[in-house]
Amino acid sequence: MTSRERVLTALDHRQPDRVPLDLGASAVTGMYASSVYRLRQSLGLDEPGTPVKVIEPYQMLGEIESDLMDALGVDVVGLGKRETFFGFRNEDWKEWRMFDGTPVLVPGRFTTEPDTNGDILLYPEGDSSVPPSGRMPKGGFYFDSIVRQPPIDEDRLDPVDNLEEFQPVSADDLAWFAAEARRLEATGRAVLASFGGTAFGDISHVPAPSLKRPKGIRDVEEWYVSTVSRREYVRRVFERQCAIGLKNLERIHAAVGNAVAAVFVTGADFGMQTGPFISPETYRDLFQPFHRAVNDWVHAHTGWKTFIHTCGSVVRLLPDFIEAGFDILNPVQCSAAGMDANLLKKRFGDQIVFWGGGVDTQRTLPFGTPDDVRREVRERIAILSPGGGFVFNTIHNVQAKVPVENLRALYEAVQSPALGAVREFGAG
Repeated sequence: MTSRERVLTALDHRQPDRVPLDLGASAVTGMYASSVYRLRQSLGLDEPGTPVKVIEPYQMLGEIESDLMDALGVDVVGLGKRETFFGFRNEDWKEWRMFDGTPVLVPGRFTTEPDTNGDILLYPEGDSSVPPSGRMPKGGFYFDSIVRQPPIDEDRLDPVDNLEEFQPVSADDLAWFAAEARRLEATGRAVLASFGGTAFGDISHVPAPSLKRPKGIRDVEEWYVSTVSRREYVRRVFERQCAIGLKNLERIHAAVGNAVAAVFVTGADFGMQTGPFISPETYRDLFQPFHRAVNDWVHAHTGWKTFIHTCGSVVRLLPDFIEAGFDILNPVQCSAAGMDANLLKKRFGDQIVFWGGGVDTQRTLPFGTPDDVRREVRERIAILSPGGGFVFNTIHNVQAKVPVENLRALYEAVQSPALGAVREFGAG
């Protein structure tokens, strides 16, 4: 099979010739830049000191170039917006060095300055004349959003203020999406698109790190409280966001057609390590109507599958996600309560595709031995892959400081899972 055929077969709950692999097709299925750097060095793809591009500066994700895809057997490529979380484009690359010494390339408007305590401050749209919107703690790895919540005047709260970042797609962006979709389709890999605008209540977007002077409810804690205390306000935000998002999807689909295999709908997290942090009733009341509206439109007008990313223990919400029309669940956090891979496959494997769950990035991958990594990868493939409905990815992004031996073990195990492991775990 071609990579695209392999992924489409798995998404259709049929058995492909091998397990399809994603690395780097979205902001939640990628790899930290220093890990990309060390993996490329280990595989002999670069000379020492060759920088890696940071294509997602919020989480400092590294670019997965075609030569690395070829070396690992990656089957999926990503089609995303040109603007980053901080509102500037991935262009005009310049050299930068991470705290751990890794040489990288960052976008030209990646504008930083040190804080007095040694933290690194990052500015929205690269404009240092406004307050910074991101902070990387000294010696740290990622940028945290800086909450820039203006004083809230209850009498003047306007849902429009929480919609500034959701705008009609421009003709220029449509042309770019169309050209990029054709280019990616020609690679023979399946395309996972992240057009944005349909992630209702995604907390990473609430502080609006891309906006120079955000208005509305922008404090993380205040937003979560508002889903209870100002629910009708939040609902009005979602209603208008949904109308804009559906219109954008209509125009984008007209531009890219069915070059896209799956579309990232939402990355709003609904789970903690121990269970969901909202009740199923709250999900059904506040979120599900808008998820269903997007999924119904996609299924009625396109050949795309719909993708939900939500970390943590969400097994209690899975029936509601399925009822909302989602085709794909990511990251499949098997380490969270109730998220045992065997249980998930038996209860839901014929109803939703598991895109992730391949290895634990909290414990096994960073702290286990290479043999531990191989064993877990083979076990998860054996459990989740029979009958299709599985695209291999780690549980969320591969993080910093993962031993390169473990990275090598991970992808070697994906390429050639042991048949003995399949027999041992597949019947469980």
